[in-house]
Amino acid sequence: MIHRPVVVGVDGSPAADVAVRWGALEAASLSTDLRLLCALPAAADVLDRAASLARSVRPGIVPETRIENGTPSAVLVEASGEAAVVVIGSRGLGLMVGAVVGSTGLDLAANARCPVVVVRPDLGSTAGVRVVIGYDGSPGSEVALDYGLDYARRHDLLVRVVAAQPAGTELHRITEDELRRAVHERGGHDAELVQISGHPAEHLLRLAGDAALIVLGARGRGGFAGMFLGSVSQTVLHHADCPVAVIPAAMTDG
Repeated sequence: MIHRPVVVGVDGSPAADVAVRWGALEAASLSTDLRLLCALPAAADVLDRAASLARSVRPGIVPETRIENGTPSAVLVEASGEAAVVVIGSRGLGLMVGAVVGSTGLDLAANARCPVVVVRPDLGSTAGVRVVIGYDGSPGSEVALDYGLDYARRHDLLVRVVAAQPAGTELHRITEDELRRAVHERGGHDAELVQISGHPAEHLLRLAGDAALIVLGARGRGGFAGMFLGSVSQTVLHHADCPVAVIPAAMTDG
């Protein structure tokens, strides 16, 4: 079996340091390699520091370091084609000052070929106890369910699956039986299932107060054709207090 690496985008920022720590732990959990990528003109020192940080998190890990030419977004999208997951910090990688998740993160969440995890630099050491998964029956949410349940099993976390129905519409309503069947056929028999009416992003954020990770598709069933990143995923990326894993539209659009 060929193990896909965990890829982390680094640029020397505090946010990238948090991403390196998260990526090192995830690579160990997956028993796979850790690849650190940098698109800065003078990147050797940045990569050396990131590799040292990874080794401090997981002694014995031997990170691969690469300097690539191109914008951070283009470099990481290209790397995603052979990655298990791409990890970035919510600040850094050329983001505008004051932006929570800027163009690199949004481009990745739309165009990568593997799950993208965005972590915040201000999370500190607070550890959540569960994975919160947004589900609406869309192709992206099906992959999100697979990813979230697998992550929870590997990290011994509880699972909460949230199916939020936008108020005032019956469009794409997920029935209780459909939700239970989707989760149980994947082995998530102990998962907490939540069905609720209202804005999906608001409910996901409210129900993720004790989460270690939020997982959702980049574009739900209500998304417009050609829209690669929906309003729900953008809102959650900007406001979540924990890492967010997004299943890019490119993974399910073929």
